[in-house]
Order: sequence, then C-alpha cells, then structure tokens
Amino acid sequence: MITRKHDLRNFLSLVTFLFLFSAVAKAGNGITLYTPYTDISAPPGESIDYAIDVKNYGGQLKNVDIVLSGMPEDWSYTLKAGGYSIHRVAVLPGEKKTLSLTINVPLKVDKGKYRLKVIGRNYDVLPLVIDVSEQGTFKTEFIADQINMEGHSKANFNFTTKLKNHTGEKQVYSLLAKAPRGWNVAFKPNGRQATAVEIEPGKTTNITIEVKPPSQVASAAYKIPIRATNKYSSAELELEVVITASYNIELTTPTGLLSSSITAGREKKLDLMVVNTGSGELNNITFNSSKPKDWEISIEPDTIPLIKAGASTQVHATIKTADKAIPGDYISKITARTPEISSTTSIRFLVKTPLLWGWFGIMVILGTLGAIYYLFQKYGRK
Repeated sequence: MITRKHDLRNFLSLVTFLFLFSAVAKAGNGITLYTPYTDISAPPGESIDYAIDVKNYGGQLKNVDIVLSGMPEDWSYTLKAGGYSIHRVAVLPGEKKTLSLTINVPLKVDKGKYRLKVIGRNYDVLPLVIDVSEQGTFKTEFIADQINMEGHSKANFNFTTKLKNHTGEKQVYSLLAKAPRGWNVAFKPNGRQATAVEIEPGKTTNITIEVKPPSQVASAAYKIPIRATNKYSSAELELEVVITASYNIELTTPTGLLSSSITAGREKKLDLMVVNTGSGELNNITFNSSKPKDWEISIEPDTIPLIKAGASTQVHATIKTADKAIPGDYISKITARTPEISSTTSIRFLVKTPLLWGWFGIMVILGTLGAIYYLFQKYGRK
C-alpha cells in the first residue's frame, strides 16, 4: 500500500515537472533569459553589472539576438561575452551562456524608477528595474571669499576658495589658471601645492590660490580666470588683482663707483644717475647734500620734473673742497628726494695737497737744509 502511494506521488511530480517544463519551453520557444537581481537601487553615476544567463531548453541549437529596450537618453551600456562585445549568442541544446551586461547611470539624472528590457529576439524578455536613489547633476561649484585684491607689484596675493563636488560620485579636477604673461599662479588644496584635486561626492575642498605678479608690472587691474575641470564637469572663477604703483628710487654713478680724488680748494665735476626702480612715475625729484665744513656741492639740474617707471636721468654734481682742507678721506652724502620716496648715496673723496703747496714745501725744506749747511760752514771750524 505504501509503495503504491509513493509511486503515485512520483508520477504526479513527474507530470507536474513535464507540464511546467513544457509551459516554459513553449513560452520562450526553448530559450529563457535569467538574472537573479532584477530590481536594483543605485545613485547617479553608478555602473551596474548584471550576469545574464541565456538557457536553451530546446532540442536544437539556437542563435539568439540580444537587444536592450527602454534605455533613457544619455544612458549607456556594454554587452559582452568571452571578453568581446556581442549582439548575438549561440546556445547548444540543454546548455546556457552567460552574458555580462553593464549599464552606466549618468551623473545628471532624475530621481526615480527606470524600467528596461533585455530581449532575446523571438524568444524571451527579461525585465529590469533600476531605482535611481537621488537627484543627479553634473554641477561643480567654485567660489571665493574675496575675488578682488589690491597691492603693489612685490606683494603676494592669496585667495581663499572652495571647490564643491555636487555630482553623485568622486571627481578628480584639474586646476588651471590663465594668467597674464610673467605672472605665477599656484594652487594649494588643503595647504599643499598641486595641479589637481580629488573630491568625494557632495564634499567641499578648500583651495588657496597664490598669485604673484612680475616685479616690473604696470599699475592696472588684471583679470585671472581660474578653472576646475574634468570630462564630466567644470567650474570657473575669475579673480582680479589691482596693482597699485610702487615707488622706489636709486641714486648712483654711471659706473657704480662711489669714490674719487680731489685737490684741496679745487672743484670737481661728478656724473650721477637717478633711476626709477619702482612701477609708478616719479615727479618733482629734488636734491640736497650733507658735506664737510666749508665744502660746496651743487647739482645741475637741481630738479627733475619726471622719471617714468624703469627709466633713468643723469645729473651733474659739482664738488668744491675747503681751501684749507687737510689731506685725507672725506665723506659727502647726496640725497635724491620725491614726495613718496628718497635715496641717499655716500661718496668718498681723497683730498690731495695742491701742487703749489708741494713746491713751497720743497723750497722750505731746501731752505732749511741750506741754512744748516751755512751755519755749519761758518761756525763748525771754530
């Protein structure tokens, strides 16, 4: 009795299996498409990988064309098997082939469910659902605490900026500056100099931008476009540096030599060079001097109306020593002065004895020797 019940149960199971197999085979005409995960949640920018089995339940070799239907605009996918991109697969009776399907969700995408279909043409359809979990965007934000700075040409300008990644995945941005020729721009993400920065999705990185102008740059306002960019997204920021005039003056000689010799009581002419080493014009340059007692110093011309930035003008100094100046070294100081700046140079003079005084000294010595000789001749014999 027990044996009959067992046989009856096996018979019913076999009938049920054959019925289901027949229904499946009939529904797919011998081909079934299968993947275990048909409803997946993913953020913007995600790549979703599916392993799709193509099973042949029929008794003959099947060539199956595989297509994807319902792909939204700007989405992309790859379908591979055996390392090759494919569009058709051949499956022997009773066997299966596994395909690799990768669907790339774009960064800029609306939140919601997206329904796709993998179709084995003339055989079976595999529905897939991708639930995009958040609103996606390509947006990158680049802002600065202050976009305008002012200073002289020898100053360094440090701008504090923030770069925010609003996309749904990690981004690597190249940092670029289009500065005028001769300017130097350095990026320092989180305090370290670099030309690129990596930012996680939804995160912000602090970037210090150091701008250094050329030393001889003219006074003006300069625009410096800044870009953070990659193949998905970019952001721009325009900085402005206003260069104010810097005033600097140098007083020297054409040769750079600041020493000379002069005879006591005589005059000597000396060429001087006034150089504008700043970035602004120098107006109304005047001169004064500090000299030893009873010396005279005059400058011709005594006033220079204008010297442009980087230019120079030559003047002539006339120096006259005191008549009774003792031979030796003397220091005279000459100052070139404007309302903004001044420069003082010290010139060392070696004072020599006049030639007449030299002959007079020789005559005195000779006279003294002659007197001694005379006295010796007259009284020496006694």
